[in-house]
Amino acid sequence: MDKFYLEKILIEKLKEGDKSAFSFLFNAYYTDLVLFANTFLKDQDNSEEIVQDVFLKLWEEREVIIFTSTLKSYLLKLIQNRCLDWLRHIKVKNSYYELAINSLPLLECDTEHYILRSEIENIIEKTMTKIPFELSDTFKLNRYECLKYREIAEKLHISNRTVEDRISKVLKILKEELRDYFITIFIILSTLFW
Repeated sequence: MDKFYLEKILIEKLKEGDKSAFSFLFNAYYTDLVLFANTFLKDQDNSEEIVQDVFLKLWEEREVIIFTSTLKSYLLKLIQNRCLDWLRHIKVKNSYYELAINSLPLLECDTEHYILRSEIENIIEKTMTKIPFELSDTFKLNRYECLKYREIAEKLHISNRTVEDRISKVLKILKEELRDYFITIFIILSTLFW
């Protein structure tokens, strides 16, 4: 049987919700896709996480996805985009981290900045007590214990997507709670670095 014809049949079965078709496609493409992701990320765990997320997206959106090429080409493109997004995210995160680390000694020497930092930490702590435990627990595992989404998912027996959604919700809540402080923080950082 022609492999393109077989793939077409599997895609039709997938769209109908056939789990065995999904498992077959997952097993057929998973290893190659992880290797492909790893060429971008140079990180096996994150490569596997991205491929698993892409397969999860494939399953969740199976009924509405329109393929203009082969399934493997479609998955490769999705993975490439996710890897590039991940690399951009890491670059931004690292630049903010360096900025924070480099500015901490300056901020800690100044009483006003220390008070501001304490207020912000208090707001974050209070917010953590007000939101549902599953949200705060997931957030703390990521931000305070530095666990990756995959590690949190395994520890809490939930999907990576659920971890991502929970952390996103907490960040939105914190953004709202800390909205009055953003301008002050920006002004402080501007005076330190301009």
